[in-house]
Amino acid sequence: MNNLTDPMQDRNPGKDGGALQRTRDWISDYSPDVRIQERGVLVSVGDGVAWIKGLPSARMEELLDFEDGSQGMVFDLCEELVGAVILQQTGSLTAGQEVHRTRRPLGLLAHDSLLGRVIDPIGRALDGQSPLHEGVWVNLNAPTPAIIERDFVHEPLYTGIRMIDAMIPIGRGQRQLIIGDEGLGRTSIALNAVLHQKDKDVRCVYVLIGQKRGAAVSVMQTLQRHGADAYTTLVVADAGSPPGLQYLAPFAGSALASHWMRQGRHVLVVYDDLSSHARSYRELSLLLRRPPGREAYPGDVFSVHARLLEQATCLSPEQGGGSLTALPIAETQQGEIAAYIPTNLISITDGQIYLERSLFAAGVRPAIDVGRSVSRIGGKAQHPAIKHEAGRMKLDYSRFLELEIFTRFGAKLDPGMQTIIKRGQLLRELLKQDRFERFSPEQELAWMIAYNEGLLDDHNLTDIPSALLKIRSGLNARLSLETPREDWMAALQEMLTSQSD
Repeated sequence: MNNLTDPMQDRNPGKDGGALQRTRDWISDYSPDVRIQERGVLVSVGDGVAWIKGLPSARMEELLDFEDGSQGMVFDLCEELVGAVILQQTGSLTAGQEVHRTRRPLGLLAHDSLLGRVIDPIGRALDGQSPLHEGVWVNLNAPTPAIIERDFVHEPLYTGIRMIDAMIPIGRGQRQLIIGDEGLGRTSIALNAVLHQKDKDVRCVYVLIGQKRGAAVSVMQTLQRHGADAYTTLVVADAGSPPGLQYLAPFAGSALASHWMRQGRHVLVVYDDLSSHARSYRELSLLLRRPPGREAYPGDVFSVHARLLEQATCLSPEQGGGSLTALPIAETQQGEIAAYIPTNLISITDGQIYLERSLFAAGVRPAIDVGRSVSRIGGKAQHPAIKHEAGRMKLDYSRFLELEIFTRFGAKLDPGMQTIIKRGQLLRELLKQDRFERFSPEQELAWMIAYNEGLLDDHNLTDIPSALLKIRSGLNARLSLETPREDWMAALQEMLTSQSD
């Protein structure tokens, strides 16, 4: 017994001496301990939902690892079973496999390198580039900013669309709903707002929920064609994705935007669209046997969207002064604005841009119904010069639309009403705008002054596009929003006079 020696001492340490020393240290510090690990068993799986027996300590929205490499998230807790939504599924996921807890909530890595990238709601790259390995881990269910952290909306966010920036202004930190039937240009308005943020020091997050893959490719190509991909991140959960990913998509976009807002950045996030998001949530809830409510939607669908949109705000200077502006999109059926999801979103947001099919059929682009559209707080962020010129423009335009109905029946109108109709027709032509055509704030102010001063009254309606082009090309660096109105009038008269000559 006394002749026995430690075999490690007989070896020549050489280059492995460090490894041997680490082994000795580990053995000397080792103490046996009891480790408890919960293991569940997959009972059934189908339609993007898995039922698991066991895991008594599982928490809501906790990530789960399946034996075959699939991944899910706890979405429902029952007395005997745990309901989970599938986030990543392999072809070998079957009942009877083991399921393990990860003890961490769902999140993604947030980093500036995500600008120009296309990712899914759990941060996986969809653009063929290398996956992201650096950044800050952000929880998809991050708490909303407290009241004392918020500030009043005081800065405008220009969309480049004349009708919106003049009559339905949006401020940084606002939640403005875009609502209307399919095919009326809702996505075009949102994309136009994103494209207009170029060189404005605003980062954008565009979330596509339940759309066809071709629609996602079209959005990506539009951003690249206009150079907007440099400041935009595209979060995609297309129609072929599991319903769990479609449900998480807007929360992923909101978490990324909130991270940048906390860094003092101005961020614009588009949710395209929340009607598809509500349908995916309804599908998951029904599969998980939750009791249905109105239109078979779960009773908490309102709180889900409220929690999402409450992230949009303007932070106080003490919190960095960042802002998150949300443009959620909702779909109506045959213009029914009183349906369940549209009314929910209208009550949550700070205003809505409503698109009307009859206007679209009449050739009005964008087909925005000014009478039903409203921005409750955007006017406070509007520049004083633009706000002064906009003035009663929205009211006058709505009045014109009402009076125009009488002209269809050949009714004889007094001279005052004829003047209102003539001016309204002129204003409607001024508000028409081609897709992805964008106007700067100075160009917005220019056409409004020209309209209010009657400088365009003698123009035929067919000449309005050329007059707008002349105004845009005639602007120079000396004219700004702070320039006195008299100087603007003199410059506009010179531009329009030279055009008539």
